[in-house]
Order: sequence, then structure tokens, then C-alpha cells
Amino acid sequence: MTTPQAFAAQFPFALDTFQLEAAAAAHEGLSVLVAAPTGSGKTVVAEFAIERALALGGKCFYTTPLKALSNQKFGDLVAKHGAQTIGLLTGDNTVNPDAPVVVMTTEVLRNMLYERSDSLSSLVSVVMDEVHYLQDPYRGAVWEEVLIHLPLSVNVICLSATISNAEEFGEWIGTLRGETRVIIEEKRPVPLEHHYLVGHGMHPMHVEQDGVPLPNPYVVSLDQRELRTKTYYRRGSGTPQQQRISRPREGHRRVYVPKREEVVEVLDEEGMLPAIYFVFSRAGCDKSVRWLRESGISLTSRAEADHIRERAETRAAWIDEADLVTLGFYEFLDGLMAGIAAHHAGMLPVFKETVEELFEAGLVKVVFATETLSLGINMPAKTVVIEDLWKFQGERHELLTPGEYTQLTGRAGRRGIDEVGHAVVVYQRQVPFERVATLASTRTYNLTSSFRPSYNMAVNLVRNYTPEQAHHLLNSSFAQFLADRGVVALERTRQQDHEAIEGYRRNMACHLGDFDEYWALLAQANELREQDRLGRDKARQDAIKGAVASLRPGEVIQVPSSKRGGLAVVVSSRDGKPSVLGQDRRSFRLQVRDFSEPPQVLTRIALPRSGSTRSARYRRDVAASLVSLRVKPSKDTSRRTDPKVEREATRLEALAAEHPCASCPERAKHERWAVRVDEKRRSLRGVERRIRVRTETLARQFDRVLEVLRDLGFVEDWRVTDKGRTLARIYGEADILIGEALSKGVFDDLAPAEVAALLSSAVYEGRERVPLSGEMPTEATVARYERFQRLWRQIRRTEDEHQVQLCRELEQGFATPIYHWAQGLPLEAVLAETDMAPGDFVRNCKQLLDLLRQVEDVAPPDVATLFAAARKAVLRGVVAYTGV
Repeated sequence: MTTPQAFAAQFPFALDTFQLEAAAAAHEGLSVLVAAPTGSGKTVVAEFAIERALALGGKCFYTTPLKALSNQKFGDLVAKHGAQTIGLLTGDNTVNPDAPVVVMTTEVLRNMLYERSDSLSSLVSVVMDEVHYLQDPYRGAVWEEVLIHLPLSVNVICLSATISNAEEFGEWIGTLRGETRVIIEEKRPVPLEHHYLVGHGMHPMHVEQDGVPLPNPYVVSLDQRELRTKTYYRRGSGTPQQQRISRPREGHRRVYVPKREEVVEVLDEEGMLPAIYFVFSRAGCDKSVRWLRESGISLTSRAEADHIRERAETRAAWIDEADLVTLGFYEFLDGLMAGIAAHHAGMLPVFKETVEELFEAGLVKVVFATETLSLGINMPAKTVVIEDLWKFQGERHELLTPGEYTQLTGRAGRRGIDEVGHAVVVYQRQVPFERVATLASTRTYNLTSSFRPSYNMAVNLVRNYTPEQAHHLLNSSFAQFLADRGVVALERTRQQDHEAIEGYRRNMACHLGDFDEYWALLAQANELREQDRLGRDKARQDAIKGAVASLRPGEVIQVPSSKRGGLAVVVSSRDGKPSVLGQDRRSFRLQVRDFSEPPQVLTRIALPRSGSTRSARYRRDVAASLVSLRVKPSKDTSRRTDPKVEREATRLEALAAEHPCASCPERAKHERWAVRVDEKRRSLRGVERRIRVRTETLARQFDRVLEVLRDLGFVEDWRVTDKGRTLARIYGEADILIGEALSKGVFDDLAPAEVAALLSSAVYEGRERVPLSGEMPTEATVARYERFQRLWRQIRRTEDEHQVQLCRELEQGFATPIYHWAQGLPLEAVLAETDMAPGDFVRNCKQLLDLLRQVEDVAPPDVATLFAAARKAVLRGVVAYTGV
């Protein structure tokens, strides 16, 4: 069998200590977590695991989070081990699936585990690349499912970017899979220098003082402003006037945000190319390439430009000429030949791969990219530029976290090429420099869990495990592990509270009798009165809400609120929320908090037939009517303590007065300790409530999901029904809806293109700045979409009953474009009607194809044929490109 020493001897350079340690642990058959910076050579550990599995005559699976990354890794491994040894399994491609080493997306392995696939036999190792992806809110749970369900005989090699809680994550893997070695490498393979670009000036972000990096004081001073006084004279009188002007200390000419073309020129002058320039906008990336070309910037020689043209045209040779024009290939090629390109999800995969290949070869010098580039794709650069530290996070703009900054800058510095890598932040008007410098020097990136039970997961757990095993597996998740970590601290607090209570009780002990008994009588009397008061307060609040909601225009009431007190008349009421006008002519909306008792209608007045409270005359006339009224304010009708409650409380107090402890000379001291006991017990109840909430949280969520499945007929008791068996092999946010639609025949007898259109509403998620409104393309699909919507509403009502919200809403924005595409319309016509970027169109098609394939595998034969025809109709032209 291959040893770490023999393996290391294959390389022309000495392996790093962390690589040798990780290989030694894998050689012992242990699971390994390697947390190291981007570009440090973590994949060397994966290569050792592959060679070990081959030497043992077993299999090794290599999982990645992205299809593009799987394709790239497949090409690398084929080049080293040969095509016969390496296979590929993604949603798009199946190549040599029975090979001893198979590269796959993590979802494929998860599906294999649930299906108990024969491919799992003789599996020795699983490499999980980019394992920190498990905190992704949409797909992260898949990584935890794999780690939980993999047979214990398989050792797992987890490769992660630098994370702050690697030991904690490794400890969790150890609880699942036995002894796990955690290897942490903090040192970057190429040192990183941080710069701040102000105008044309490149400044170091930090200076060292006694070995501690501090924000560069010169750059800090650039944020400071000074007042200048300017004198000018009035035209008419000639009187001198002074104007005070606030300006940067260095003057306006030197402190400004440079344009992107200026930034590239500075990088070129400083010898800091090739560079990845992060712009958090697809349109911004494309515009940047255009602006640089319009400014005449070219970063390549004639020979390099010719070489780029040849490689790019070879890559795109399979695409029709008409489609190349539609896709903007020649504009794309013009930028490439100048050494400039964009890279984002809106681009066609073949274009992105061309950029990656040319950048890696050193032919493309500047790539304008969105943050998606920081995920896995192998594109090291000498410099990384971050233009804006504010990033749109779905609902609002937020400042980059230290972890996100570390990820983005992780690509700076090419091992074996650059002595140092550079991270450049462009001048930020909205962020003080000291905060920028702190962001760059902070190294915190905590890995969290996004695990939660889904319908598909629940059905597969019922199908494969007993109730006890299913709950145990859920409680084994990283999410529950982190929650339980919090419980450990709460348990410590609970123990301290118990000990404090015991100490307080010893201090309140009385030599005349049982002081607990005496205090319990008084506490019970107080509790009776308090419960009665709370009940009366709740009833009064309900009565106030009802009375306020029932008020009608023209009714006059007394408002006791100190700010708005006095008579007021209701002038309008909407959704049970009346607006009133007071004697002071002010209009306002009534709130429940304005009243301590339900408002009583004192009288009614006639409101003017025309006008509104916006009219001064209307307000004057109505206020005059109020002032002229002579009405008595309503009496306070609040009830005192219930006589029965008061009698019982008085009886208990009388018993306490007769208790021996009542005559104790130290009673006051004992009562003070008793009060402390009560306070500590209240605190203890809060701690125990928090422990209950955290303990087995996921198991309780799973039980609620299971109730939804039972109500809809996917599960009976602890048995999966026929519907449930269909659901077990459908993966996605609309899994339960598609399972229900198949059982109700929603797709029956449609044309293939109509199937594609209807199913797209369960996949498409508008990411355009102006989402496609869309509508169904045919009468048949309109009718079926109505049925689809009714099923969704039924599922949502069932979810609401059980406090679950998992099934996504339908979106028909992609229905007409995909219908036309499946009918054979040319790409130009389809893109013209959508305004959708080519890459987005292809991505939506790929997601739809994945779901079509899943349904094809589980549907009855006649419906499966329909879905196969729909898949074939969609899988053509640029959509059929796989990148392998």
C-alpha cells in the first residue's frame, strides 16, 4: 500500500508539514479535517486518499459543491490517472460511473446513500471538497446528511477553507465517525500584503509598531477634513463675504475614488497583474470590460492576442454562427484579445471556462468577477481588487464580514510564481479607513449549520430507519451539536441556580418551625391575587381591542391619553383601526394603548358631507362641534379583585399569621432570603425553558414535518405510501408539491413543451433586477397551472396547521421562454423575449432538466415517457453543452 513517504517522493518539491500530517492520518484509516487557506495545496491530501483507496483495491468518491468544479477536478484526475480509472456523476453528465474513482456533486452521493446504491460497496474513502459549504442556506444540509449517513467503515477527508471553529467542527465529525484528526494550517503559501488605493496613490494598509500591525496613520489622516475660508465680494455693494469650505486635508485632486480603468493602469504600472477585480454586479462586470476597451487599454502583445483568438475560437467552434452573434461572442473575444474579461453566473458556461483557461495560462490579465468566483474554481492571481466593501445580501446592503474578505482575497498570490500576493481595496467614501484596516486584519470565520428537516429527508428517514434511529440521526447533526454546546453553558447555569437556592434555603431556616410552609401560604395568597389581576388585565385588553375596532364614524368618545386627551370624534375606520379628530383639530389613529378601559360612545354628531381631515375647514367645523358638546365623561368601570379570590387569599394569610414562624424574631431576615429563593426559582424556570427549546430542536421540527406528510397521505404511521416512495426520489424546495401533482395527474396528456413550461414554475426563481412576470403559454397550461396553484394552497394550509413552511411558491416567469425553446425556436428569439442573460437562461434550463430527469425516474411509464420527451426537447444547442 502507498505510504505517505513514497507518495511525497512523487512530487518535485517537498510537501508541507500539514500535508504530510494529513496524509499520515489518512494512511491510518482515520477521518481527517484539513482547514487551510486557498491555494495552500489541500488537494494533495485528497490525491493521497485516492491512491490509498486504489492500492487497497477499493473505491474513492470525490465530492464537490459545484458541477463546474466537478468537471474541472474530473479533467485534472483523468490527466493523472487515466480515463479508465476516473468517472464523473453530476446532474448533467454520467461518465464511467463504475470507475474506482468517481467525481460527483455532493447531492449525487446523498441520493446514493438514501437509495442504498450498489456503488457504495467497497467504498474506502470519500473526499469532501469545500466542506465549509455546509453553511449554505439552500444546499448546506446535504453535506451534513452525507456525513451522518455514510457507513462508518468509510474514512472521510474533509477539505475546508480557513475557519475559526475548525476544532469544534472536527469534534462533531469525531462524534459521528470515530477518531478524526484535525489539521489546521494558518500560514498562507504566499504572503499577502494589503493595500489601499486612493486616487492614483497605492498605500500600505498597515504599519508595524512593536510587531503589531496598525492602520497606516497617513491614510487615516486622509479621512480627516479641514476648514478653508474663501473671501468673495458682493456684486452690488462690494461687501466682503466669508465662505467656510470643508475639504480633505490632501485637497480634492488627490483624494478620490479612481475609475476602474485608472485602477488597472496603476496595477499595470506597479507590476501587480494578473488581477481579479471583484465587482458585486454582473452588469458592472460587463460594463467594466467595455469601459476599458473604450479607453483604449490593451494588456497583451500581438502574439498573445493571436493565441487567445485561436484558443477561444476553438472552444466555441461547436456553436452555430447565428448563436455566436446572439451571445455576443465577438465582443467577448475583443475583450479577451486585449487581456480583459468578465466572469459571472450570467455568462454561458463555455465562455466562463474559456476565461478560466486563459487566465490560468497568464494570457488574460484582468478578470472582473462577482463573488461566486471565490467558490472553488481554480483561478489564482497575483492581485485581488475589492472595489466596494458593501454587498447586497438579498434584502439590504451590508458590509463584508472578515470571513468574506478573507475568502475573496484568498486567491491573491500564485504558489511557485509570486513571492507575495496583493489585496487592494479601492478608496471607500462610506467606510472609515480604520474600519477597512480592521476588516483586513481580522481572521474570524465561524462555520455554522443550515441543517433542517425537509420533506424528502423525512420520507427517506421513515423509509430506512426506525423512529428511534431517525431521531438519533437528527440529533447527530452539526446544527444540534452547536445547539447542545449552548445547552452545556445553560446546564452549568442551572446547576449554579440549584446550588444558590439550597444556600438561600439554609439561611432562611427557622428554629420555630418549617419556614417553607409559612412562606408557601403567603406566596399562594399573592399568587391568587396576581393571577386574578392578570386575568382581569387580559380581559380588559381584549375588551378595549373589541371596543376600538367597533367604533364608527360620527361617534364621540373620551380619549384619556395625556398627549391626546379630551373628546374626539371618529372620522373614518379602516380594517378595524379608527381615525379620530380631537378638540385641538388634530387627527390621529386610535391605538389600544390610548385606553385603560374600553372606550364608551358618549354621543353621535353629524360629520360634514364633503371634505376630509386634510381640509382645514373640515377640521375647524368638526372641532367646533366637539367643543360645543356638553357630555359627562364615562366613569371608571374597572373591577377590583374577585371577592371569592380575595376571601381565599385572606384565609391563607390568616393561616400564615397563626403559623409558629410568624412570631419568629428573625422573621424579616428569613423573609428576605425567601424572596431571593423565589427570584432564583423564576430565573431557574427561564433557564430550563431555554434548555427545553434547544434540546432536540431538530427532532421536534421533524415531527411537525412528519405530521404534514401524514395529513397529505405520503406517510401512514411509520410507513411510506406509494406517494411517499415517489417523493423519496424528488429533491428540491417544491418536492412535496411535485409529488402531490403527480398523484393527481396534473401533467397527464400535456405536450412535451407544455410539461416543461408547467414544471418550470416549480424551479424558476427570478434573480433579474426586474423579475419576469410571465404567463402560461397555452390554454391547457393555464388550466393545469390553476390546479397546480390549488394544490400549493392546500399544502400551505396544512403546513400552517403544523407550523411548517417548506414548500416554495410557484413562479411562472420562465414558462413562455422555455415553452418556445422546447418547441425549437432559435436562441436569439427566446432571449429577445426575456431580456435574460444567456448564462441565466442556460442555468434555469439545467435546473429544469435536473427536475425533469428526477420525475422521469419515478413517474408511471406513460407519464415518464412524457417527461423524457420534454427533457429531450429542452436539451439542445447551448443548453446541451456539458464542459467535459
